[in-house]
Amino acid sequence: MGIAELSSSAQDYLKVIWDLQEWDKGPVQPTAVADRTGMKQSTVSGALGRLVDAGLVTHRPYGKVELTETGRRYAVTMVRRHRLLETFLVQVLGYGWDEVHEEADSLEHAVSDKMIDRIDDYLGHPTADPHGDLIPSAAGNLPPMPTTTRPLSEVSSGSKVRVQRVSDEDPRILRTLGNYHIGPGCLVWVESRQADDELAISRTDMRSTTSSTSGDFLVLSKEEAALIQVSLD
Repeated sequence: MGIAELSSSAQDYLKVIWDLQEWDKGPVQPTAVADRTGMKQSTVSGALGRLVDAGLVTHRPYGKVELTETGRRYAVTMVRRHRLLETFLVQVLGYGWDEVHEEADSLEHAVSDKMIDRIDDYLGHPTADPHGDLIPSAAGNLPPMPTTTRPLSEVSSGSKVRVQRVSDEDPRILRTLGNYHIGPGCLVWVESRQADDELAISRTDMRSTTSSTSGDFLVLSKEEAALIQVSLD
């Protein structure tokens, strides 16, 4: 079975499961799949059952979902398509990083492997998309993550960290970070925790040398900060 023989729905579910496993470092609960797709739990259960029958995922009742080796291969194909398309839309067509997720979701089902390979060649074989997500090679291999990451929500006050990845699921957060010129590769200070569920950050090159609260800082909720993966610098 080739990727084109899978329904668009099956392709979407495999990519979602991959994304969730990649972000959370392991198998995922069906409820997380439902939350990500916006589908009812009953709908997701039916879709997962069909993927199990096709040998693409493993899932026991009330248990977690995990890709089989075959499922992983197809998921990586879709992830590669999506992330190369996002990169092409930003670098070549001038889209903002907050505008490309839904566009890539639509295009990834229509393009051929040949076109994706041509885009990869044209872009010079990028290893990460505009959000910092790693782009698999044509052989299905992921480039090594340059460093160990953790959610920004888990970082203590006074830490200097480097942004590695930002989830592309919430365009509002991407626009907000863009307004503060914060993205993958940026060094930021965790200035303070306003409360247990909030923290303030600023770019190191915009931080006042005399005050840790210079006014040019961004306050994030714990849920928003969890969408940003960072490494200690």
